[in-house]
Amino acid sequence: MRLRLFLLAATASFAAPASAEVEKPAALVADGIPAVPDALAEKTRPYMEFRTAGLQSWNPKTRAMAISTRFGNVPQVHEVARPLAMRRQISFEADAISSASYARRTGDVLVVQKDVGGNEFWQLYTLGNGRLNLLTDGKSRNQLNAWSHDGRWLAYTSTRRNGTDNDIYLVDPRDPKTNRMVAEVKGGGWSVADFAPDGRSAIVINYISINKSDLYRLDLASGRLTPIGDHSKRVSHGQAAFGPNGTLWVTSDEGSDFQRLGTLDPATGRFTALAPDSRWDVEQFDISEDGRFIAYLVNEAGVSRLKLLDPRSRRVREVAGLPSGTGSGLEVAPWGEIGLTVASARSPADVYSVDPRTLAVTRWTESETGGLDPGANVEPQLVETTSFDGERVSGFLYRPDPRKFPGKRPLIVSIHGGPEGQSRPGFLGRNNYLLNELGIALFYPNVRGSTGYGKRFVSLDNGPDLRENSVKDIGAFLDALARDPALDAARVGVTGGSYGGYMCYASAIHYGPRLRAANCSVAISNFVTFLENTQSYRRDLRRVEYGDEQDPAQRAKLIAISPMTRVKELRLPLMVVTGGNDPRVPASEADQVVKAVRANGRIAWHLLAQDEGHGFAKKANQDYQFWTSLMFWQANLLGPNTGAAGQP
Repeated sequence: MRLRLFLLAATASFAAPASAEVEKPAALVADGIPAVPDALAEKTRPYMEFRTAGLQSWNPKTRAMAISTRFGNVPQVHEVARPLAMRRQISFEADAISSASYARRTGDVLVVQKDVGGNEFWQLYTLGNGRLNLLTDGKSRNQLNAWSHDGRWLAYTSTRRNGTDNDIYLVDPRDPKTNRMVAEVKGGGWSVADFAPDGRSAIVINYISINKSDLYRLDLASGRLTPIGDHSKRVSHGQAAFGPNGTLWVTSDEGSDFQRLGTLDPATGRFTALAPDSRWDVEQFDISEDGRFIAYLVNEAGVSRLKLLDPRSRRVREVAGLPSGTGSGLEVAPWGEIGLTVASARSPADVYSVDPRTLAVTRWTESETGGLDPGANVEPQLVETTSFDGERVSGFLYRPDPRKFPGKRPLIVSIHGGPEGQSRPGFLGRNNYLLNELGIALFYPNVRGSTGYGKRFVSLDNGPDLRENSVKDIGAFLDALARDPALDAARVGVTGGSYGGYMCYASAIHYGPRLRAANCSVAISNFVTFLENTQSYRRDLRRVEYGDEQDPAQRAKLIAISPMTRVKELRLPLMVVTGGNDPRVPASEADQVVKAVRANGRIAWHLLAQDEGHGFAKKANQDYQFWTSLMFWQANLLGPNTGAAGQP
């Protein structure tokens, strides 16, 4: 009898309903936010379980690929021995590995870059047998740059001298005692682009702004930096690399509104464009070891096109077999195979290779999508309109299936960060739930100041006097979208992160009567406090874009255009998301706006991740952010009258 009662009790306990609430990750502080119901998490579960894969480096020894993908909470390094083979995990850290690179040609050592909790104070390590061995000082901010052509030396930059300037270092990772500073510089924008083939010198880029970056030749023995070209010119060089014969190849906007691929004479500074593309930016290139071809990516209206240039004949061939989306991580293997990462609306980021002879495309990874069919996702529509001053602006609109969701649909306007960034067609991940299950349309605008449309366009928002012109572009988009018969102009929300977070606040203030709610992430709320508190290594770089708070006139204007100055006009329901370790936009920017909005008697949900930086990187935190954001939109955008198909 006792045994029977015990079994009945145990069965009843096992069959009891699960907790009604999702367990919040320990590092998250959900201030003013309701608990997440289990039912909501279960309904969205498949959309949470997608993965991506990105090419990190070819292994010259084994011809395998090192890729970044996530099987646990954060992305780690895996190796793929051959196309669609098993992804074998080789790093096992609590924080994400941000980059990994095998020694050029030799492949006998793998160096990785990692921070702690998103603080971006990256350290460099060698990775072997699942263990990391520290190469840098463990305290400063370090960034992996380039390998010498023989694979012996690694160049990197570090702020270890004073916490601000990006000095240039060399190390043989096999012997950390060889670590030495080669050049002491001033500023946070320095990096080594490539070594000369003889290993005696290197090309260095000093990034000053999106429209100006200067090139130097660095003598590795003496540390002497020799300017290349006329540095009084406002010219931007995006990338620089040596061919095997010593020819210096660069992307440059000299003589053009766009970045073009060509050669640069180090002695005279003369740039000669050799690739025919002139209407769009060449965003990345790599040179084959034998110099027979150069693979390069062109950003055509947001879509990446992979092309191959024969330097001798100047013949260009275009690769046709890749998905239509955005490419990145371009790298030509020592044996000539071209590797890259491509993401599209109907495919998460995955890794592909291209045969340079036949242009045949081979898929190396096929990332999971939670069991959902990615082919069912919608492709975006390009929307163009004219802004207040006649400037043409555009963006990408994702529409829900009208058969499943008839009638006018609610809309979320999602503004990219940067501002030197661009919204481009790609895989929406969790946001596909908004489209496919709730029938919410999504619009990704490219306001003035966005990249991809030439140096004139990217400069149209520079400084405090022009800053709010980009906010006016949002007004032009709202006008255009209100005329769309399939969209509900009475149910529009706005979201954005980083600079897009500032745009989110500003839009909520300027266009409050036309919006229902604002969800702003890692956002600038006061330009002066932001510039004063952002990390010192990046402060001067941001002053070029936004203005100099040390100048009284610019300071006054920066305060005038800051959302905090007009926070009493922010009457929409607000959700604020921030990272406690954010080195770019410190958490104090969120604290002050939440406090002010609540003091005005308004709604402000605040989600703080104490173990994250500039955006959430850990899956558990990303999931919880999505669920709370979904509840925020359900309460403030969809409302109680949403049809049955639109219930979460």
